[in-house]
Amino acid sequence: MQSVSRVVSPGSVQSVSRVVSPGSVQSVSRVVSPGSMQSVSRVVSPGSMQSVSRVVSPGSMQSVSRVVSPGSMQSVSRVVSPVSMQSVSSGGKRTGDTETDSSREMKTHFRVCRFIMETGVKLGMRSVPVATACVLYHRFFQCVSVSLYEPYLVAMSCIYLAGKVEEQHLRTRDIINVCHRYFHQSSDPLNCDTEFWELRDSVVQCELLVLRQLNFHVSLQHPHKYLLHYLLSVKSLVNRHAWSRTPVAETSWALLRDCYHGNMCVRHAPQHIAIATLYLALHSYGVELPVGQREWWQVLCEDVAKEHIDTIISDLLHLYDMEAKWT
Repeated sequence: MQSVSRVVSPGSVQSVSRVVSPGSVQSVSRVVSPGSMQSVSRVVSPGSMQSVSRVVSPGSMQSVSRVVSPGSMQSVSRVVSPVSMQSVSSGGKRTGDTETDSSREMKTHFRVCRFIMETGVKLGMRSVPVATACVLYHRFFQCVSVSLYEPYLVAMSCIYLAGKVEEQHLRTRDIINVCHRYFHQSSDPLNCDTEFWELRDSVVQCELLVLRQLNFHVSLQHPHKYLLHYLLSVKSLVNRHAWSRTPVAETSWALLRDCYHGNMCVRHAPQHIAIATLYLALHSYGVELPVGQREWWQVLCEDVAKEHIDTIISDLLHLYDMEAKWT
């Protein structure tokens, strides 16, 4: 990728003269304010949902006979508006659609992860539990096809499971009501009727499906703790006035958050992702670090190479480029 029209980062809109080393990205025109991906005002267009009865593919989880209680398809349709969303089972394919299958899947996962992040903010979740929910979602769909499972139901279950993993427990009623309000902004909370309890059972049973599909391996390492350590180390090497004038830290955190929109968060080591986001933030604002016998990223993380940094940044900027085409 030779150029990208924009990079999404926190802070005020500022011009950026250069971004990444040669061979990756040559220029970035602007850095956008916090909230990352602000141009996506509605990441999910409400519409028809795939039949929830297909949440468990035939024969895939024999010990889980059902994920959705009888009649709960109507319950899910009350959470996600059946208006214009393209069928997940067909990957959003329409007549004359030239998108590839991988592009459609990436688009679906991007929107669902955005849904997870916005829902997590409304639920008051911390950054790490939200990141855990995104990683669980991506790992689940690394094992199975998106055409066989309802991604938004899986996302709701991942939010519920992430709260347990990161010890920030959430009530299923709160998750369901927030998700319902996400798609129906002017509606009232759902009543505790039969349909609500069927949907609640679907979320809980789908949580079990996710756990079994991941073999109960839900202990994760995130780049957050590494990035915090790297930021403190780099800050000590930079003039404090130059550091205070440039929102390097805020930009790094926003770039890290955006990494979870795609599956790059499960394809790369957390230390490498932290180094790459900090590298991109520093070069976006032209912040120079003292030159020594080794590069600063080699001092902070011995097993990272320049190729790793370029690959991660290229993946992230490709995600921004695809996002710009979808909106």
